[in-house]
Amino acid sequence: MVFDPHRSRKRNPLPHELIDNSSGVKDRSFSFEHRILAWLLAAGIAVCCPCLLLLHRLGLTRLEIAAFTCLLVGAYTQLARLFFKQLLRPLQTLANIIAAIREEDYSFRARRGRRGDTVGDLTLEVNALSSTLQRQRAEVQDALSLLERVLTSMHSPVVAFDNATRLRVINSAARETFALGASDPIGRTAAELQLDQLLALPDQGLYPGAATLESPVFKTSAAIRWSVRRTTFRLHGLPHTLLVLSDVAAVLREEERLAWQRLIRVLSHEINNSLTPISSIAGSLARLTERLPLDAREDFERGLFVIEDRAASLNRFLQAYQRLAHLPAPTLQAVSAERIVTSTAQMETRMPLNLVVGETVIMLCDPDQVQQALINLLQNAVDAALAHEAESNTRALVTFTWTVTAAEITFVIEDSGLGIEDASNLFVPFYTTKPKGSGIGLVLAQQIASAHHGRVAILSSKTKPGCTATLSLPLSRTIGGR
Repeated sequence: MVFDPHRSRKRNPLPHELIDNSSGVKDRSFSFEHRILAWLLAAGIAVCCPCLLLLHRLGLTRLEIAAFTCLLVGAYTQLARLFFKQLLRPLQTLANIIAAIREEDYSFRARRGRRGDTVGDLTLEVNALSSTLQRQRAEVQDALSLLERVLTSMHSPVVAFDNATRLRVINSAARETFALGASDPIGRTAAELQLDQLLALPDQGLYPGAATLESPVFKTSAAIRWSVRRTTFRLHGLPHTLLVLSDVAAVLREEERLAWQRLIRVLSHEINNSLTPISSIAGSLARLTERLPLDAREDFERGLFVIEDRAASLNRFLQAYQRLAHLPAPTLQAVSAERIVTSTAQMETRMPLNLVVGETVIMLCDPDQVQQALINLLQNAVDAALAHEAESNTRALVTFTWTVTAAEITFVIEDSGLGIEDASNLFVPFYTTKPKGSGIGLVLAQQIASAHHGRVAILSSKTKPGCTATLSLPLSRTIGGR
């Protein structure tokens, strides 16, 4: 994340001549030191002249008068010099402290300040001002550090422009979304970054610049729609525009998931109410078949067996789908990615897997749920690879690995199957292309990923057979909030 709150500000040096704020007329009077020296000189003359007149009346000789005058002038000069230093030293100290405050250095303090005298009160007040400014600057730095961490961990793109449309704030999610690369975009205009359309959008507008992203590697295209929240703030007295983008598709997926959950609850309730009496009546009728003739008994028992078997199968079917409606919240634990991948790979015994160990990383997740999502993805990959091997006599291959970035970890499963022709129904509950499939594997994986603020993607390659399934989860986000 790049944040530029302390832009360079030109500091004007202290003027050598004082300016009257009320009239703007330059004050050309003597300096404070010169005025003190003038008053000391006037006081010395006022003291020495009466003394010389007194000596003259006492009848002393000129030599005695000259010697006494030199002694008197020397003593007064030393006293005046000491008085001058004692008067100006605390003022010079306070001036240095105020100059340091002006340069944003709040570490200096004046000593020997006490209540009860004017200079002591001023010293204590200046020290208190330095302490207050030092504390406030520390609080501001802590707030900026927290803001930087929050912006860095956000998965929503965040940008801010000043009144000259120059970029001042951007987080890592915005860098990736707008493909700004490694170059520093701070200070560049929206037009240079090709974000002028984004800056012109109203609050809650849809950003048209990222309507469809077609991958040159995968057949699947991802439609990305961004909802833009727009607000203004002031930084260093200048107005700025803050833009926060949110993925509309993620909100729609959440609404779709809730709708399917409600539908599953209703269907489960109604079908269970019918299955219970059907199973009970079929069992009761089975006990009465002994009274029937032998030739009719076999047909009757065969029909009751079909009824009981299909009722039990339908009940298992409903139990599987109820998992979608009652998935518990993630129980977070610190676990290594290698442990999750290794334990998941060990559960697949139909064929050897090409397990590629990635970067060592500790992630915060529910290991049971993440492992279940990976099992579902891995089973689909193995099914596709084995089916293609049986049809074309090509060797089945499934690669299982993970990659790590600054913001997230992505589990990658690649298979050598036929790939996907129509990806529009992949995450629709009850939809399956396998004869014995239930249609909940990918839906459950997507629901687990959403609960961890992650995502699942199934991509079919353009350059080679097979497809790639990915499960991406954040590394630096606390689960449980949005």
